[in-house]
Amino acid sequence: MIYAVIDTNVLVSALLSQHSDAATVQVIRSISENGICPLYNKEILAEYKDVLHRAKFSFPSKAVASILNLIKTIGLNSNRVSSSEDFPDSQDVVFYEVALSKEDAYLVTGNKKHFPKTPIVVTPAEMLEILQRKGVL
Repeated sequence: MIYAVIDTNVLVSALLSQHSDAATVQVIRSISENGICPLYNKEILAEYKDVLHRAKFSFPSKAVASILNLIKTIGLNSNRVSSSEDFPDSQDVVFYEVALSKEDAYLVTGNKKHFPKTPIVVTPAEMLEILQRKGVL
């Protein structure tokens, strides 16, 4: 199993996708199939809930509740590890700092430019390659 923080934009993209083979959809599927153990904390869950319930997306409440429940059930509630890195958006810091809480964990995001250039920050497609390399997918 691989530990990873899932950025909110990955959840949004997966829910918007019309393609079951999209990388974002496959990342979320990997959570339910025990390939990825999501790391989270109360701040991350609050952002997920806020963003996924925005009217502009019109996501069904049942789908949002299902994803949040999956993350809380399968995932690991983790503490932040302070980072001295600079971030363009201060709201992104929590995702990075929670990823630092577990050795060999990743941060899966569609916006790598918002985070430090480190090997732990990966796109959904890169996460799928990691899962395949480690024989989890």
